[in-house]
Order: sequence, then C-alpha cells, then structure tokens
Amino acid sequence: MTVHFPFQNSYSALPDSFFARVAPTPVAAPRLIKLNRPLAVQLGLDPDLLETPEGAAILAGKTVPAGADPIAMAYAGHQFGQFVPQLGDGRAILLGEVIDSDGIRRDIQLKGSGPTPFSRRGDGRAALGPVLREYIVSEAMYALGIPTTRSLAAVVTGEHVIRETALPGAVLTRVASSHIRVGTFQFFAVRRDTDAIRRLADHVVARHYPELVGAERPYHALLAGVVARQADLVARWLLVGFIHGVMNTDNSSISGETIDYGPCAFMDAYNPSQVFSSIDEMGRYAYANQPRIALWNLTRLAECLLPLFSDEQEKAVAEAQDILGAFSDQFSAAYQAGLRKKVGLFTERDGDEALIQDLLDAMAKNQADFTLSFRNLGHAAVDDSADARAQFMEPAAFDEWASRWRARIALEPQSAAERQAAMHAVNPMFIPRNHRVEAVIQAAVNDDNYAPFEELVKVLAKPFEDQPDYAAYADPPLPDQRVLQTFCGT
Repeated sequence: MTVHFPFQNSYSALPDSFFARVAPTPVAAPRLIKLNRPLAVQLGLDPDLLETPEGAAILAGKTVPAGADPIAMAYAGHQFGQFVPQLGDGRAILLGEVIDSDGIRRDIQLKGSGPTPFSRRGDGRAALGPVLREYIVSEAMYALGIPTTRSLAAVVTGEHVIRETALPGAVLTRVASSHIRVGTFQFFAVRRDTDAIRRLADHVVARHYPELVGAERPYHALLAGVVARQADLVARWLLVGFIHGVMNTDNSSISGETIDYGPCAFMDAYNPSQVFSSIDEMGRYAYANQPRIALWNLTRLAECLLPLFSDEQEKAVAEAQDILGAFSDQFSAAYQAGLRKKVGLFTERDGDEALIQDLLDAMAKNQADFTLSFRNLGHAAVDDSADARAQFMEPAAFDEWASRWRARIALEPQSAAERQAAMHAVNPMFIPRNHRVEAVIQAAVNDDNYAPFEELVKVLAKPFEDQPDYAAYADPPLPDQRVLQTFCGT
C-alpha cells in the first residue's frame, strides 16, 4: 500500500510572494528512528505504513508524497533586537496541511530537508542532536499541557552534516497549527505591502481565530487575540521553569504555540536571571525577561497591523497601544492563578501573592530546585514530616515560610488529599532535564544507541505521575552533570 497524506494546501494558495516553491533535497539512506504513532493516528495517517521504508523516505524528504505542494515560507524578524528584512525557512519545507481528528488544520513540515532560497548560504540540513532535542522537548511540553508544535517523526539521513565537526544528519517532521510568525507580518510591513498584510491577516483570522470572522473590527480583534494567547503561553512557560532561549520575532507564533526549540532549557535551581543559550550573551531572553520580550514582540506585530486599523496614524497607534496595554494584566492573572495552584490554594485572598513571592525568593536564595520544590510541597500538604525542605541550602528558610503557608491553607475547606491531588496535577515530577537530554543525544550520536532516547520520551509522556521505576529521572544534576550552555544547532 502507498502512504497517503490527505493534504490540503491553503497557504500555498496565497500569492507567490508569501513563499518559494522548493522540493526537499533527497538523502542517501533514510532510516526512521522514531515515529509518534498516536500523533500519526490523530493526523489521519497510517502509522504502520509510515514505519515502512517508503514512509521513511517521505519523512526524510527523499520522496514527495502525492498531494503535497512543498514550499519554504517567507518571513523577516528581529533577532536579538536587530531587524533582518528577509529570513524565511532556510532549512524547513512545508509539505502541506491535514485536518486532524479534532477538525483542526495542521501543518506538516520537514525540518532539515535541504537548502531553500532563504538558506542564506547554509546547507539547509539538521544534525541529529538538535532533531532529538526538539522531539524530546516539544513532546514533553505537549504532555505538560503547554501549547506547542509537535514532533511526528525523526529520521537519520545516512549522510553527515558539517558543523564544528562531522555529525550524523537527520530530519524532523514537525506538526503545527501553523508556522505563521510575527516575522511573517514583518516581511510584508517592511515592504509596505498593505494588501499582503491584509491577505495574511484574513488568512490568520480564518485559520486561528474563526470566531472573529465578520467582526466589526477584525484586525483589532486579531491583535487582541494574539496578545491574549501569548500572555497565557509565557505564563505557562514560567510555571514549569521553561526558558525558550531565542524569542526572536521570527520565533513568535501567531497561533500562540511554542515554536522553534533551539537552545531551550528547563531550569534546575530556581534563578530568575537564568540563561542557557550560548548566543544570548546579554541575557535578553533570560527566564524572567520572557514576559517583557513577548510584549516587545507583540508591539512589533501591532506596528505591522497599523495600516489595517486606520488611515490616521495617530488614531491607529492609540488603538494598538490600548490593545497592547492588556498584556500585563492578562499575563499577571494567568501567572498568579498558576502559582496559586502550584502551592495548593483554591481561593484568592489578600496576601497570597506576597506569600508565594516569599517562597520564590527563598528558593532563589537557597538554590532550590524549581521542579522538585513544588512537587515536594504537594507531599507536605498531607504529611508534616515530608521532606519538602530538602531542596533548600538552609532548611530553616523553608520552615519559616511553611508555617505561614499552613496557616493559609487551613482557611480553606479542602482535605489534605484533595489539595495534594490538585497540586500534583500542576506540579510535574519529570521535566526534560538538560543533563538527561544531553546524555541521550550523546548515546545516539556517538553510539547509534536510541534506547536512552526512547526511555526518556516514555518517562516524559507522563510528567505528573510518580513512576517509581524511573524515579532517578526526577533527580537534579550532580555538580559534574550540570549543563551550563545550550546551543541552537543550526
């Protein structure tokens, strides 16, 4: 049987200025190393056929399936605050779109599938390490309940890519509700192509915000919708200790999904100024800076939409500023509500925000592990002797805070068991710890051993369950295991 993709191609039906038509570059000897079978079924694909050599050839870009209309999307972007008027998909090719079992349109894109007109002298390929990292982290984010692109498959190509050294080449099949970015709008704004901006905005409204079709002011409502989704998304990042690492406008999704997992990382010890990305030398995208940067990116989107707001510049700017002004309260509401859940509060009272901030301050001062501090707090909700203080260099700092916390939760009627269940449902036991991710990458790259990768993916698929057989995966790194820098891998 032939592998069938029920493709639709709404984006490639837009004007030619939106993309370049380009086919993936064939590879020597594609070999499937991981297929996300549940996601394949959700997309209406046959996982058994995808696991055949024919399926591997498609997932590596060696064969273009029937119905595909391969394109590289055009976009611009601010990279670390510096505007680049043309970026685009330099090593990714969108095969087409499918409607999944929930009725949602999904892009299917090959990442690492060869050069495109936007490659900027790059080879358009991907090394195995970054492909595995994106597979691991994106699927972990999905399991954590955070909007994200997904990973359908990882394939090795049988070829090497040259970076600092020769590395195994690979292709990731990425799935997204779309790959439209703030930078996509910037591409047309810098060219003063208002018609294209309107065409793109109409496409986004129809695809991602259908409730706005026919609205009196659809473009104002579109900006408000993106602002709300980004505020909620970044709050969710902070609540699990996630650091994107490269929040350029070309990596900021209009749909509100986490996209482009490069030098991303999860914190071990809580540190608001934590940076892992090797290219973020000034800490622009540090953990605690992410809300501010999200608003900065949204402001760039608003600038692109101004011509659609009003012919009067001052009026358009004032209207955009009013919409952007909602971000801070929306982020704060989502973040504070999430923090209350993390410490087991069911209601909101005066003093809660300060109480939680005191815990975060104590965690930072005591280099407490972010994930385990909150997970162990759930144990402390049912057992006064539970060792939640173990993460603190000075356990007395936790004891002082915990006495106030216990007085606060005593004001609520929920049982200790109810409280713990609610806390464990939002405080994961397992995250993609950097040293674990690096270890499975090294096993794959150096030894062609994917068993550690498979096991890590399995554990991370159930982040809120205790999984006693895999308890070691919850452990913070030992001093000699700490990963201090992460890399883009482009």
